[in-house]
Amino acid sequence: MKIALGADHAGYEMKERVKQILEARGHQILDMGTNSTEPTDYPPYAFRVSESVRDGVADRGVLVCDSGNGIAIAANKVEGIRAAIAVNRWQAEMARRHSPFDGGRHARRIGQISEYERTHERR
Repeated sequence: MKIALGADHAGYEMKERVKQILEARGHQILDMGTNSTEPTDYPPYAFRVSESVRDGVADRGVLVCDSGNGIAIAANKVEGIRAAIAVNRWQAEMARRHSPFDGGRHARRIGQISEYERTHERR
């Protein structure tokens, strides 16, 4: 599986650990940066990872920052992307279920969110 990884400076070291683990499990990693602990802003990394998933360049994306909040918000601005914060395995599994992949009530809920986005102009 191709997995795009991205992080700001606060998530850099964790991104590098995640990268090693995923590579050891046979995944192809697309490292979208950052490449150091030097202070940087998170939106560009969120956008790069999210666009690579949206465009089919990567199968999945993983983003890492300090709290996860800002980078997830930025990722969710990319059309068609649904990013969630997961600090443990259960949350990651639930985030995957609450997407069109699991269908059922989750697809209905995602549909409600998409409909709201489509019909409500951003101010």
